[in-house]
Amino acid sequence: MNILNKIIARKKQEISDSKTIVSVQQLKDSEFFARKTCSLKESLTSKSGIIAEFKRQSPSKGIINDTIFPLEIVSAYEQFGASGISILTDKDFFGGSFEDILNVRNHINIPILRKDFMIDEYQFYEAKGMGADVVLLIAACLSPQQVQEFTQLSHELGLEVLLEIHTEEELKHFNSEIDLVGINNRNLKDFKVDLQHSVNLKNQLPENILSVAESGIYHMDDFKYLKEKGFDGFLMGEYFMKHENPGNIFEEFIKKIR
Repeated sequence: MNILNKIIARKKQEISDSKTIVSVQQLKDSEFFARKTCSLKESLTSKSGIIAEFKRQSPSKGIINDTIFPLEIVSAYEQFGASGISILTDKDFFGGSFEDILNVRNHINIPILRKDFMIDEYQFYEAKGMGADVVLLIAACLSPQQVQEFTQLSHELGLEVLLEIHTEEELKHFNSEIDLVGINNRNLKDFKVDLQHSVNLKNQLPENILSVAESGIYHMDDFKYLKEKGFDGFLMGEYFMKHENPGNIFEEFIKKIR
């Protein structure tokens, strides 16, 4: 069983447990559910294009930064020009939690992407309830039909959708309702990174769709290469989070690309 399959198996159990604790109605009654969401599509084109990520750990890298509270980091990301914030909410494999979004939502004014493995309708109500603006749909663990249905549900809830693909086969998951397409430079099954592969996939997308380069951007040269190839957005976490003060590193990075 590869790591993605392990994550999905655990996620199914996690969702089942959550449903017995918090009902969909309780999620609808939560503080942020009626909140008007922010548009990542608009923010990507008006700011730096970087979706800066708060990320404690990953299956491939282990502990990256064991910071308990994300507010100081994400506030710095916003201050220095991030177009959006990505926050991982998977606990077992990435060290995240719902509280990481809940605790920063009232303090920042740019879009928040709930980054998780979305496989059940219940999770979309969770995302709205915790104050997210965007959800990630990972083609590798969904069917094209599920992507279409989850996109429709997301839009009904006022959430934008970032569809993540990595293979040519996964291009079939794209539909005209998708807001943004992310191309993962890292293969989720073996965690190898290939920037050229991502560029090749981007060239097969419709010209009018906003594209986001995800993961594996380790150097300024990587960023510049992907920018030159026409990517509109860049989801970056480890590049900043591996340092003691991610906000300072983000500020330095922004200065270099302006």
